[in-house]
Amino acid sequence: MRVGYIGLGIMGRPCVLNLLRAGHEVTVWARRPDTAAPLLEAGACWADTPAALASGVEVVVSNVSDTADVEAVLLGPDGVAEGGRPGLVCVDMSTISPLGAREIARRLGERGIDFLDCPVSGGEVGALQGTLTIMVGGRAEALEKARPVLQSMGRTITHIGDSGAGQVAKACNQIAVGVGVAAVAEVMKLAKACGVDPVPVRQALLGGFAQSRVLDIHGQRMIDDNYAPGFKAKLHLKDMGIVLDTAQSLGIRLPEAERVAGLIGQLVQEGGGELDSSAIARLIWAEN
Repeated sequence: MRVGYIGLGIMGRPCVLNLLRAGHEVTVWARRPDTAAPLLEAGACWADTPAALASGVEVVVSNVSDTADVEAVLLGPDGVAEGGRPGLVCVDMSTISPLGAREIARRLGERGIDFLDCPVSGGEVGALQGTLTIMVGGRAEALEKARPVLQSMGRTITHIGDSGAGQVAKACNQIAVGVGVAAVAEVMKLAKACGVDPVPVRQALLGGFAQSRVLDIHGQRMIDDNYAPGFKAKLHLKDMGIVLDTAQSLGIRLPEAERVAGLIGQLVQEGGGELDSSAIARLIWAEN
């Protein structure tokens, strides 16, 4: 298919490479053109604006930081809506507000453009390997049109429901990951306090009911004390803000999510925003 891709960060670059490997024709745009250089060498084309990008493709994929950025590239001046024709499908893989996703879908729909909110889980490793888990909100017909594109980037594609439902699933994912990281950090803290090596403790737990990707991937990060970002703390903090804002709008409390959001906020405040969010382990270990 003819695909446009907007946003060439940690996740976007490997996704574009996977699309090219799958045989799609890919045109890219990013706020920093230099990030596109290796992709252009691999066969992608460059567009000067999101509008220009949208004019020649069947599916536009966006992968940017937050709700405001998605609105800007899709609905702002020189945005996708200005260049896209009716029948275009916009696939947004960013993590944004569920309410924001619904509003973007409504506004694009007025122009005959479909919008799928498709946040992902799997991090940089999943993007590199093309094994992302993709949570989809929007019309089933639009999903089927975009499915060949999504299958080039992800292994598990689940239609959650109408517009915004994908973002609700991602909010749930971020709670589970954040609370899971805190739990693994406490596991290692207890083991060390008892004078037991956390390395074989982790190995034992990986073979039992406590097994999880968080224990596997982030547990190893903690053992190595290596927090090179797979998912930056500043972005996880943004996501947890979406979680808590959504909960507040519904009149419910999520106490564990609140605690994890506080830890990630402290990490960012202390200068760790560029670290992987699993670096909250250092804060948990420092607590009495």
